[in-house]
Amino acid sequence: MSARASKALKVITGSSRFGTTAEKSTVAWAARDLVEAFPVATGGRDDVCRIYTADDTADFAIRVTWGLDDGPPTGTPAPDFTVLDMGERTLAAANRASVRFACRSDRFPNSTTAAHVAIGVERWGMPTEPEGNVEALKDAYATVAHSFSLAMAKELRCEKNGGLPARPVLEPA
Repeated sequence: MSARASKALKVITGSSRFGTTAEKSTVAWAARDLVEAFPVATGGRDDVCRIYTADDTADFAIRVTWGLDDGPPTGTPAPDFTVLDMGERTLAAANRASVRFACRSDRFPNSTTAAHVAIGVERWGMPTEPEGNVEALKDAYATVAHSFSLAMAKELRCEKNGGLPARPVLEPA
C-alpha cells in the first residue's frame, strides 16, 4: 500500500494503526485467484483483504475486493458516484470506490483478449451516513482503490500497468 493510501485510510477510519490480516489476504494471493478464474467473469466480488484499525477506534472494517468483468464498463453510474479518469472507469463515493482496468498479461495463457479487472474498496458493516468532509472521503476511498489496483496490475504484470497512472487522479472526469 502506498504512503498516500495509508494517509487516506486515516481520513476514512480516523486511525493510523492497523491490525494484521489473514495470511492469504494479500494482493499476490488475490492475483493468483484472479488468473485461475480468467476468462470467466466472476459474477461477484472476492476479497483481497479487510482492513481493521489496531486500536479499535472505529467500529467498522474496510473491505477490499477483486472481480473479473466480461467487458469494459457500460451504463450510467449511480448519482452518488464521482467519475474519475483512471483505468477504464473509476467511481468514488463517500463510503466506497471502484477502479476498473483492462489487463493484458503473459499471466493469462492463450488469451487474445484483455482481462477486465475491478477492484473495490468499501466500508463494511452497517451502512450509515458518511461523517465529515464528503469530498475528502471520496478522495480517500479513490486513493486506496487506486493503490490496490496499481498493486494488482503490477502483480499481474499488466501491460502499461493496465493504463493506471502512477498517482491517483482525483479530479472529476
